[in-house]
Amino acid sequence: MKIAIMGAAGFVGTNLAIALLRSDYVSDDITKLVLVDEKTEYFDSNPIKNEERVKIVTRNFQPNTNFSDLVEDMDMVFHLISTTNPTISNQHISDEITVNVAVTVNLLEACAEKKVRRIVFISSGGTVYGNAPCPIPETANTNPINTYGIQKLAIEKLLYVYHYLYGLDYRIARLSNPYGPYQRPNGRLGAVTTFTNRALKGETIQVYGDGSVVRDYIYIEDAIRAILNISFCDCKYKIYNIGSGIGTSIQEVLKEIRKIVTENLQIHFTPGRSVDLSKNYLNIQRYEDEFGEIAITGLREGIRKTQHFLKRTI
Repeated sequence: MKIAIMGAAGFVGTNLAIALLRSDYVSDDITKLVLVDEKTEYFDSNPIKNEERVKIVTRNFQPNTNFSDLVEDMDMVFHLISTTNPTISNQHISDEITVNVAVTVNLLEACAEKKVRRIVFISSGGTVYGNAPCPIPETANTNPINTYGIQKLAIEKLLYVYHYLYGLDYRIARLSNPYGPYQRPNGRLGAVTTFTNRALKGETIQVYGDGSVVRDYIYIEDAIRAILNISFCDCKYKIYNIGSGIGTSIQEVLKEIRKIVTENLQIHFTPGRSVDLSKNYLNIQRYEDEFGEIAITGLREGIRKTQHFLKRTI
């Protein structure tokens, strides 16, 4: 089997690439894995970059990007391309919608033309639903409060259109808040990893609001295992929530970090942000009815593993 990952150098893409080449994750024989992203230096920390089955390609993701050569002879394509994140997406609404949606259209056109068997899109369980009662099932109304969620939802709808028009098979993983190894600890996303990293370094942890915001945190290995399950199986559904199904507040995260890393946390509370929902966690019953338990790794164990990884890399 030949697979391409678009947006492969990020947190999820890196872990996905590693897992695809591990026989205990994937039963299919992966003969070629093409990793595509905008900057090759992002692959420097990927332990499989020199594996003989891996090909690394640099490609800018713009509205005029042509993906035909990249998906030629591919059996499966993972779509992880995103040019922004939820915290800043409302600042550049026109660019957010134009670039991400146009890039996806180009990718889908290429996949349909080259007869790719299946495309898997990593959507956002944390943003597509908006202010919905928790735990949120896949059948809930989708009313995003930021353009990050809007473009994710638009891409989901485009996948349906290309399936309807051209028979392009697809899966959608509405992912919650993953954390763990290979997440950039100084980025704009990833409270668990960022806070753990700052605690290790004795740096101040910045918290927006009073710490009561509730999110659904899932350890990255558990998330990847679930993504691969829906990617390689003939599932009942096209869309699955991927999360722990547990709502955890920022204060609870900090409490666990105090127990594991250090009791002497330096915390600076700043005003909350309009893009932050007060509560978001997912109903994962659809997935677990079909595949079994998702969140094998509890938050405390996940923080320990994240701390161990960070100690080796900082």
